[in-house]
Amino acid sequence: MSNIAQQIAETTAQLIQAGSPFELEETQYNGVSYKIYPSAPPTMREALAVGRNHGDAQFVQYEGENWTFNLFWTHVDAVAYQLIHRYEVRKGERVAIAMRNFPEWMAVYTAVISLGAVVVPLNSWGQRDELKYGLEDSGATIVFCDQQRYELVADDLVAMNIRAVVVRGSGEYNTAVAQRYEQFIDHGQGDALPDLNDYGFHINPDDQAMILYTSGTTGRPKGAFSRHRHMTQTLVNFDFHATQSAMMNSPIIEKMMTGYPSKSLLAVPLFHVSGLYAQFLLSLRGGRAILMMYKWDPDKALALIASERITTLSAAPSMVLDILDHPAFDTTDTSSLIVASGGGAASPPKMAQLIKEKIPHPYPGCGYGMTETNASCSSCTGAAFWHKPSSAGLMSPVTEVKTCDEDGNDLPSGEIGELYIRSASVADGYWNQPDATAKSFIDGWFVTGDIGYLDNEGYVFVVDRAKDIIIRGGENISAAEVEACYLDHPAVREVGAFAVPHEKLGEELGLAVFFKQGQSATTGELKAFAAEHMAHFKVPAHYWLRNDPLPRNAANKVLKNQLKAEFSASLC
Repeated sequence: MSNIAQQIAETTAQLIQAGSPFELEETQYNGVSYKIYPSAPPTMREALAVGRNHGDAQFVQYEGENWTFNLFWTHVDAVAYQLIHRYEVRKGERVAIAMRNFPEWMAVYTAVISLGAVVVPLNSWGQRDELKYGLEDSGATIVFCDQQRYELVADDLVAMNIRAVVVRGSGEYNTAVAQRYEQFIDHGQGDALPDLNDYGFHINPDDQAMILYTSGTTGRPKGAFSRHRHMTQTLVNFDFHATQSAMMNSPIIEKMMTGYPSKSLLAVPLFHVSGLYAQFLLSLRGGRAILMMYKWDPDKALALIASERITTLSAAPSMVLDILDHPAFDTTDTSSLIVASGGGAASPPKMAQLIKEKIPHPYPGCGYGMTETNASCSSCTGAAFWHKPSSAGLMSPVTEVKTCDEDGNDLPSGEIGELYIRSASVADGYWNQPDATAKSFIDGWFVTGDIGYLDNEGYVFVVDRAKDIIIRGGENISAAEVEACYLDHPAVREVGAFAVPHEKLGEELGLAVFFKQGQSATTGELKAFAAEHMAHFKVPAHYWLRNDPLPRNAANKVLKNQLKAEFSASLC
């Protein structure tokens, strides 16, 4: 056993022992046994209320605005008061959020879930049909939206019997169904968060809390619905990983405590689990500041890191690479930046290499989770990350991971197969989709669609997506492996590998390439580069040198189906 593995085992044993805040307990739900943290708050109302303790410390900074924790909670209480008094919202009623990242997004989310209503964050990148689908599918009765989203669905609100509250609005509204946010909260200003006992109900751990839609890389997004206990177990599980990391990285933690105040750069959507959990909810509970960007812009992000003394950059791997590989990085004052971590997609080896080269005293990390697991599964930072930087992190003590073959049969430990996850953080299923639920949620296990394995030290490795394997003449080619190889090419900014139909081989490998500004390479040069690093059958047969970045969804994942369709169209 390595020294790191021994440290991991020792700190885990210490943290989960009887009497510890992370003591474990066995429980049963729907006939399935789970390990849980009995110390977890019973509901999200209690879990988030600790954020009131941070007073006038800075919480959210957005486009020149500064929201303290006290100001944030003033908004939360006003929204909650008006929802329950004016709109008579009660437990179980669905309330949607359809807006870009604003401070009000966070306040509405906290208010809704604290009332026992079901919060429904919708993809703000969606167009009219997608937003209308989410509103109708969830059965929402109220939607908090920004001006752009309101205009997309304004003509549908009456027919759907949905009321809208427009945040930062600038236009005219159908007052029968819509009003400005400022007007909505006006009569609730100064009122306390309603005591639910006054209305004859209270929130239970098994009550539904959230419907969060999947990224929708293929087909219609599915709404994973979670109960309060799923979410509070997730939050405590994040706390476990953070505490274990602090125990294993005390010198770095001490340096962070004596340096710049903790402030993270939020550039990923709040309706995605990496923005929702890893940044918003954990910062709210932990008293950490967030700088919220209007939209992702690597030039502006780098400037903000310098001017605002950002300490933490937690984003999709491609976004972390945008910063670390930026031409101006070496001449910009990034001395405050210590934490750099990637989530939401597999982290390429180049990310770890650049973190080591570019950040003097780095505290890197990675994590693995998804919408259906409420972002929770594995995580590692600091020394544990450097021990196996190509992994997706250490498995949580309340999480089980196994691999299965194509028929769902269990594979021996350490063997590569489709990853199945079972934990108290896994959602109950897909809203209004019993067939999809039955297919993906089996005896407490969630079928991830990811290919990977769990090693003998508790590290999870994600090799590829099950649908992202190209089979060329019987040989399996991992798209992620090919993409990671090409990201090491000095001229390449981003790449996407995909299958191209072939009459004899079944499939051949295609590669879309987008170069760094002012750089390029020929198809021959790209082929030669791959031939030096991979087996000949993994060298792409088709190259698509693009003038535009690759299409991505809100979670920053490349839309492979769209990429393939665009490539096919380019051949016509």
